[in-house]
Amino acid sequence: MRIGIIGIGGVGGYFGGKLAKANDTSGKHEVIFVARGEHLNAIQKNGLQLFTKEENYVAWPNIATENPAVAGRLDVVFFCTKSYSLENTAREFASCFNNNTIVIPLLNGVNSAERLRSVLPQANVLGGSVYIISHIEKPGVVKQEGGSCKLTFGTDNPTSSKKYSHVLDILLCAKINAVLTDKISEVLWSKYMLMCPWGSLTSATGKTYGAIRENSSLRKMVRNMMLEVVAVAKAHHVNLSEDEVDKAMEMVDGFGYDSKTSMQLDIENGRQTEIDALTAYLCKTGKKSGVPTPLHDEIYLKLKKC
Repeated sequence: MRIGIIGIGGVGGYFGGKLAKANDTSGKHEVIFVARGEHLNAIQKNGLQLFTKEENYVAWPNIATENPAVAGRLDVVFFCTKSYSLENTAREFASCFNNNTIVIPLLNGVNSAERLRSVLPQANVLGGSVYIISHIEKPGVVKQEGGSCKLTFGTDNPTSSKKYSHVLDILLCAKINAVLTDKISEVLWSKYMLMCPWGSLTSATGKTYGAIRENSSLRKMVRNMMLEVVAVAKAHHVNLSEDEVDKAMEMVDGFGYDSKTSMQLDIENGRQTEIDALTAYLCKTGKKSGVPTPLHDEIYLKLKKC
């Protein structure tokens, strides 16, 4: 099969690197990286250098390109772009997809699959979620700092999810911690419950995961922000419990003290952020659903000034 990874940042670099490494040895599948600029040039010249908690290695894809014509027709595609470039990138590479192409977005937020279906009606779009802390350290180099590195994908239908077991096999053969689920909406909102409050608060305060954890007032605030997400999820018929909030807090306690969220890093580096897919989306969806989100509303006003 021809496997495309569109966006070779922290997420695409880690999971794409594992796929490329596994298939460089077996030759069973063809792995195509889609990247741009100096990052692409470095990968084409020296391969993708991965520094992970497990090992350090260089991954060589079969193809690394920014050209849809060079990428060609793809069988399985993982979208790992930033949320703000999702639709434009999907339109640009639309010629690479047909009715049999399986597309799995691995972005922050809960509506990536819905957005992709609107611009790729010919593709078979699933839901997807990952837990990982990683980033591009410099062109051609991706560093993973933490996270469970778990990749979950699927649908909300037990019958249809079973059809994608062959994709799960590909991921497992690449030694990726992958799960195929028939409750993907619950998985997405569960991650969003973590990512939206923490991404919003770290970005607004400039504090790391550890600095927020040790500050009792900020720790209480972020937990209450997570409860706001639970309330909005419930309005969307996704039931998350307060116990899940506590479990998520425990997971964050395992993150490195100096670890930062991706939105926080984007703000620090003067890059465009995913505020629309995270903070703004919750505020707007909460208002539309009649669910108050005062803490996120307050943080959103601060972030708009950043």
